Amino acid sequence: MSVMDEALAVTLQVISVLDRLAIPYVVGGSIASSIYGKPRATQDVDVVADVRPEHVQALVAALRSDFYLDEPAIRDAVRRRSTFNVIHLNTLFKVDVFVAKDDVATARELERGRPYVPPQAPGTTITLASAEDTVVQKLYWYRLGDHVSERQWTDAINVLAVRGQELDREYMNDLATHMGVDDLLIRALHQAGFD
Repeated sequence: MSVMDEALAVTLQVISVLDRLAIPYVVGGSIASSIYGKPRATQDVDVVADVRPEHVQALVAALRSDFYLDEPAIRDAVRRRSTFNVIHLNTLFKVDVFVAKDDVATARELERGRPYVPPQAPGTTITLASAEDTVVQKLYWYRLGDHVSERQWTDAINVLAVRGQELDREYMNDLATHMGVDDLLIRALHQAGFD
């Protein structure tokens, strides 16, 4: 099983639980940028999910047998609207769950999620962050990392290069301005061949 197939299999386990519990989510990060841009190996999966306190007990119960998790840390992350992770016991693959913040940008990201049917799992649909959200998030993390992570930058460029003509540029520009990365978006668009 390839790393990408492994990542997808673990992702499907987690999102099937989110779906069953009616927790809105989007899969973002390197999984989304690999689907929208150029595939690459990834070490973890990023999921933005609107996990609420009333979901935690059922979420933990559903994942406990296949994942290492820390219930108090999950409860704390949900309370603070921050991040927790679960680690698949057989593969040691990590899923980072970014608990949805109560802000406009996160609400829009969840609303704009796109259905995706993986070729490896034709009967399954996952909700991906939109290509626009993926690009801007990659630029945001690139900035947070002091412009050091070439992977974040390259992922953003690759999505722009592959999907550039079909992207909602107005939405992407507004989001980039809101997140303080509008200068990076201009540079990335230029590098991807758009003026």
